[in-house]
Amino acid sequence: MRITSLGKCLAIACAITSADAAFAPIMPAAHAASLYAIPKYAAILVNSDTGEVLYARQADAVRFPASITKVMTLYVAFQELRDGNIRDSDLIRISTFASRQPPSKLGLRPGEKISVREAMAIIATKSANDIAVALAEYISGSEEAFADRMTREARRLGMSRTRFVNATGLPNPDHVTTARDIATLSRAVIREFPRRYALFSQVAVEYEGRQIDNHNHLLKTVPGVDGIKTGYTVAAGFTLAASAAHDGVRLIAVVLGGPSRLTRDTNVTELLDTGCNVLSRRARP
Repeated sequence: MRITSLGKCLAIACAITSADAAFAPIMPAAHAASLYAIPKYAAILVNSDTGEVLYARQADAVRFPASITKVMTLYVAFQELRDGNIRDSDLIRISTFASRQPPSKLGLRPGEKISVREAMAIIATKSANDIAVALAEYISGSEEAFADRMTREARRLGMSRTRFVNATGLPNPDHVTTARDIATLSRAVIREFPRRYALFSQVAVEYEGRQIDNHNHLLKTVPGVDGIKTGYTVAAGFTLAASAAHDGVRLIAVVLGGPSRLTRDTNVTELLDTGCNVLSRRARP
């Protein structure tokens, strides 16, 4: 059973070299040319449960993550909640610095407050930069100190080529990662915080009487997808870390440097679709 009904999917080349099967998904020539010609493009598809890589293209090349950064922002917040250092009901005061962050933003004024629970939901859906900074300040005292914490967590997880300098993913030449590192982070969130992970699956949330839609359109268009995070800046291109469950196995696809939202979303969908086909073929006697 496939995740999607798309007629177009990635071709699969399967080679069994040992007791384990090595699968190398390869894109059709036309599609490959269109994406491989994009210098920023990088991608990876992994089995979330085992870490097996089903597809990789420039997976270790340094790229800008844009708002996928906020997966780490929330991962640190989840740790603080788990350890009892903060509570969902705690109120976060918006600082002047936080309020001055560029869009996407919620637009709260300095001195206004928002709960930790609401802040996390807004970050996961609207990708609000002002709220991400306010949460960082609440946890670590400053965004700079929080970014240092993010980088330390990245190193602990094995994200060897990642460095965070802010909590948002806003452009900075030193704020970098790789597709493989983002997959590692995504696996950690799912593994360590399965209940909190549901935050990324919300199609929309309500705040102060208004509906805030999730930027991840695959939540509504691709059955099985339940996260994780989109991103975009001019420097980064269109980025997306997505996850979907299939017959008890979870896949994670990461695409960085997409030339458009549609191309990015289509590529991620095809990767997940192909991953499901690979797993289905593997399961056959």
